[in-house]
This record gives sequence, C-alpha cells and structure tokens, in this order.
Amino acid sequence: MAKKDYYQILGVKKDSKADEIKKSYRRLARKFHPDVNPNDKAAEEKFKEVQEAYDVLSDDKKRKVFDRFGYYQDNLDPDSPFGAGAAAGGGAQGFDFSGFDFGSGGARPGAGGSSFRDIFSDLFGGSSGSGVRPEPEPPRAMPKRGRDIEMPLALSFEEAVTGLTTNITVNRSEQCSRCQGAGDTGGPVVTCTTCKGSGQVQRTGGRLQFSQACPDCEGTGRRRTPCSLCNGKGVTPKTEQVKVKIPAGVDTGSRVRIPKKGHGGRLGAEPGDLFILTNVGKHKFLERKGDNVYVTVPISVSEAALGAKIEVPTVEGKAQLKIPAGTESGQKFRLRERGFPSLRNPSLRGDEFIEVKIAMPRVISEETKELLKQFEKLNPENPRKAMGLD
Repeated sequence: MAKKDYYQILGVKKDSKADEIKKSYRRLARKFHPDVNPNDKAAEEKFKEVQEAYDVLSDDKKRKVFDRFGYYQDNLDPDSPFGAGAAAGGGAQGFDFSGFDFGSGGARPGAGGSSFRDIFSDLFGGSSGSGVRPEPEPPRAMPKRGRDIEMPLALSFEEAVTGLTTNITVNRSEQCSRCQGAGDTGGPVVTCTTCKGSGQVQRTGGRLQFSQACPDCEGTGRRRTPCSLCNGKGVTPKTEQVKVKIPAGVDTGSRVRIPKKGHGGRLGAEPGDLFILTNVGKHKFLERKGDNVYVTVPISVSEAALGAKIEVPTVEGKAQLKIPAGTESGQKFRLRERGFPSLRNPSLRGDEFIEVKIAMPRVISEETKELLKQFEKLNPENPRKAMGLD
C-alpha cells in the first residue's frame, strides 16, 4: 500500500505545533463530514483520511514513529536503533476504521476512537458515545437592526412649496414582546419549518431561480422551537399612525427620513427608518426647474406698445409685473425669490422667470383695420430690414 503523507493530508508543515494541527483538522473535518455531505462517497473517504492523519499526528508517540519511518504501525518503536518488524499483514499502517459506522453515525465500542469522540464533540456540540450522531447546534439569534420602509406620498404643487404635516398609516413590525426578538424561547431543537430541514430556500431574481442559506436556521436545517407569538420571526406586525413633516421645497423623488419608524429590530437592536418618497403634482401654468419657476404669460398689442401693469401667477398666488412700453413678444422678466425654497438652505429661494407673448386680437373690426392702417402710415417701419428683406 502506498505511503500517505499525513502532514500533506492535513495541510500543515512537518514542524507544526499541536494546536495548528488540531485547527487544520477541525476545519477539514467540518468540510468533509458525512453529515455535511450526505451520500457523498468521495467526501466520506476524504473524512476517513483526515481522521487517520489526525489520529497519528495528534499523538506524540505515533507522530515520532511516523516522522522516523514515514508511516505508522503499532509495533514500531521510534527509540529503537533497529525499529521493529512490520505487523503481520501490514494492513492500513496501524489504523483500523472498521470500528466506525458512518452510516449510523456513531463509533462502535472498542474501536479505540477516543480522539474521534472528543473532536466530534468539539465540532458539533455533544457526545457521540451513545451511538447516535450528534446534530449541530442551531445558531443563536444575534441583535439585528430592523429593515427600512419606503412609502410614496403624493403632494400638490402648492403643498411642495409650503411643506406639509400629516398622519400616514404605516404597516411595520416591532420586536416580539414574548421572545424579545430571539425567535425562540429556548425550547427543544426541531427541524426548521421554513426550509423543511434542507438548510436552503429558493429565491427568484428576474427570470433566474437560485438557492441560498435559509435565513431562519442559517443553513443548518434545525432550530429551536419557534416562539408561538411571532412564529420564530422575532418581530410581530403592527399598524401605526405616524406623524410626518414634509419640508418646504421637496420635489418628485425627494426622500424624507423619519427615524426609527421602520421595522423593529431584534434583541434590543434599533428599528429601521421610514423613508417618504414624494411625488409632486403639476401646476396648470407654472413649470418647475430646480428651485426656479417658469411661466409664459400673454399680453395684448396695446399693453406691449404702451406698457402696463399686469397680474402674473406665482407659487404663492398672484403678483404684479410691470410691462414697459415697446415690449416685444418673447421678452423675459424676472421676479426674484418667487420660486421654491431650497431644501439644502431654507433661507434661500429660487426665482420666477416670466416670458411674455403678444396675443393678436381674434376679431378685427373695420374701424380697427382703419386705425391700424393709419398707424402703419404714421410708423413706416420694416421689421425685416436687418435681414435684407422687404
């Protein structure tokens, strides 16, 4: 039989300390243990190999034999100048796995596997001496901050200018009063009902389906008896009226944070936050761009020619605007600080920009036509002259 390099099997150096060897063994034993790899013959053989290597290297006398001869047999003496003859039949270099029953999970009596039982107990929390495979302890719940909640809120154009205080109904959760967020009350260990003991749950992302570790048992397939009040979730549902203050100046897509009004935390951890996503309605005449407001206002021919004071719409109602004589269609005017308050600095406001358009009269009487002809004779101007046109 080919010799095995136990150091290589455990992934340690020849001069490694005992605690390094044990640490590497524990890692590999967890990885290849039959409980973790059910019906996997390759993993089972690898687990036997790892156990064989650890049985030799964890015993000082056996390790000295292996270091001297390159293999281990019970009848070899590391201190003899001649060594000793190989045991009859040679066999498996002095390590017999026939005492281990991996199918039933225990070590048969008389197998000489005390180190196996001790390490098994370390790894999986319990004694294997009863002949029943110890089950891994389910994870204990840890403090966990609650999830945030996002809720949309529709506002009118005017409410976005002034701000708003209102009450909204929030369906949230709070820490379970019975188990204090642990999800269990310390009862017996049972099969996880969420994943039905598999340790995996299915998730969907777009058109893809994939498996991930069960969030309730953290992939172990087992958990303590769930709390009867919260069904193991650690939180219970709650419907609450929450007072929300929306600041002046919000726009569509603004996020307003209300601290600690999200879902409840677990084991004393803080609740999440509530975020209000605002959706601001349109105005009949005004258009918002940032904190500024834009509007187009029609004026008559006489108002443009002679000048006038007219009313224009603003975010806070009507305002007076002076139109100077000779105003042309398309000319723009500015009303300072008549726009939206700034969210970043409420003491600042945007401006309102007004573009005027000259509106021609819809019906022109014969008398008006004569007046316009006289006006044209008195003011013989060609507005296209600069373009070289008649």
